[in-house]
Amino acid sequence: MSYFFQLVVSGMVVGSIYALSALGFVLIYKSSRVLNIAHGQIIAAGAFITYALTVWANIPIYISFPMSMVITFFLAMSVERIFLRRLIGEPIISVIMVTIGLMSILDGLIYLTPFGTENFSFPPFLPTTPISVGGVSVSWTQMVGVITTFAMIGGFSWFFKKSTLGISMRAVSDDQLASMSIGISVPRVFGLAWAMAGLSAAAAGGIIGNITGLNFDTLHAFGIVVFPVVILGGLDSILGAVVAGIIMGLIQQFASGYLDGNWGLNGTGEVMPYIILLIILLFKPHGLFGIHEIERV
Repeated sequence: MSYFFQLVVSGMVVGSIYALSALGFVLIYKSSRVLNIAHGQIIAAGAFITYALTVWANIPIYISFPMSMVITFFLAMSVERIFLRRLIGEPIISVIMVTIGLMSILDGLIYLTPFGTENFSFPPFLPTTPISVGGVSVSWTQMVGVITTFAMIGGFSWFFKKSTLGISMRAVSDDQLASMSIGISVPRVFGLAWAMAGLSAAAAGGIIGNITGLNFDTLHAFGIVVFPVVILGGLDSILGAVVAGIIMGLIQQFASGYLDGNWGLNGTGEVMPYIILLIILLFKPHGLFGIHEIERV
């Protein structure tokens, strides 16, 4: 039974990071209906910026972590302003192709740096002795990561429900023309959505880097698994991103824990998200919490 609860704890840790990673993807789609294919690269950039500030600039991690979030906030805003602002009103496939090109550019730039080919790890800043309760253990890094993740998710939820900018973003996601008619700047909302997505991606990257170490392939993989998560939860649902992230993390851990090594199976944890993706697309294409819009002609 302790093994089962250990898998539950591990799944919650992984799932919370998936939720935070998916949140940025949902923010962009919810406000602008754009699929940001380069989201994994932004996650990696945030992690590497955190490492550079912490190790190379000798800034304490409790300062470098929020600094990297601020830097990535403005970096993502700049990407929207330079590459995507001009495409407002253009066919959606054109915008998606730009994000694919952006993904390739960021891949190339990262591979030109030591981060693209080497492994790095953050210097320890928390106790190394894990927390153990009833045979279930969790490291301090995982515990702090989960607490930080849920604190950020709670902050984003408050922002969208209570703040003027958050309500404006929700209005734009529902009806852009109606929002413009009451004075809301749609381009400004798009820029803010990208900036906030960059902020959440940097937070996810920093947490992943502290738990698993810095490896570009690992960070990129987290960005790829975001797609099944957001499909499961619903492309336009923040609550769906959180719930689906937890569900996906639990399924991955249970698949790896109980199926790998049995019946000749290996790597089921990596394959399972995409099996779930196919099933969801077949039976519930809008996801668990996605909105099914009906257009009248």
